[in-house]
Amino acid sequence: MTNPDSRPLTLRDVSEASGVSEMTVSRVLRNRGDVSAATREKVLEAAKSLGYVPNKIAGALASQRVNLVAVIIPSLRNMVFPEVMSGISAVLEETDLQPVVGVTDYLPEKEERVLYEMLSWRPSGVIIAGLEHSDASRAMLKASGIPVVEIMDTDGTPVDCAVGISHRRAGRKMARAILKQGYQRIGFMGTKMPLDHRARKRFEGFTEALAKEGVEVVDQEFYSGGSALAKGREMTQAMLDRDPELDFLYYSNDMIAAGGLLHLLDAGVDVPGQVGLAGFNGVELLQGLPRQLATMDACRDEIGRTAAKIIADRTQDPNAEFERVVELAPKLSFGDTLKRR
Repeated sequence: MTNPDSRPLTLRDVSEASGVSEMTVSRVLRNRGDVSAATREKVLEAAKSLGYVPNKIAGALASQRVNLVAVIIPSLRNMVFPEVMSGISAVLEETDLQPVVGVTDYLPEKEERVLYEMLSWRPSGVIIAGLEHSDASRAMLKASGIPVVEIMDTDGTPVDCAVGISHRRAGRKMARAILKQGYQRIGFMGTKMPLDHRARKRFEGFTEALAKEGVEVVDQEFYSGGSALAKGREMTQAMLDRDPELDFLYYSNDMIAAGGLLHLLDAGVDVPGQVGLAGFNGVELLQGLPRQLATMDACRDEIGRTAAKIIADRTQDPNAEFERVVELAPKLSFGDTLKRR
């Protein structure tokens, strides 16, 4: 059964193809009413054969909501966010809700535009990365009247609720681990620091913990854009050329840390004896490196799952109880690049 012309298919087409009334077709497609299993199967098969997709706009006009969850993230190139999306999708696929993704490129003005367009469709909920937003974005989120979950970070006050880790605690935890192993001359390399608030908070926590022990970051360098692996190599070489006495290199993410590791190995540097290094995120793809990076898992899949469950539960029951802030605990992995005494 196929539609012979280009006009939109209607309930009548499915009714005629299945031999039941339009009202029964409507009940089946909306999963409402008392319809026998045999009739339901007949209607669904007819709709599938025709390629019929229900027009949900009419229902949305009545309910003022569509079964979409706006997921707003800074990047799809960064391996962190696809893993978060995987967790979100795994939970929502068990519901009637569907995630729809908007990307901001870490730009507050772009986040405003994406959020405006997303909210204009009246989604059932919003999952948005970070706690820092422009005044306009915060106003839109507060006025939306729907569940809002800010993800990846708990160092701040959420509009509604938040799921993530404390990046300041993560930075402090890494600093203490590095100092405990006797490293003293530490360099730092990061990316998108002015725009990536989570990386900035890790760096702040890192330097605070060092300062408590009378240690300062000897050298630091930041970059924006380009291949992370290539930049990691380039920045590492430049930093060690400036100060060959550095004994530890801390990177804002695993990808530039991997580039740094490859440079050190190519240069014949003893890792972690002469120079130790660590990244952040626990990227699985990098498990094939010659040495396993010291890193910290940011609980990405769990963050996605937890955020999606909050949205799903509150959509089903607006009075459902939920935690305003869910803080997860990242795990430190020493790998092969952070010596252990």
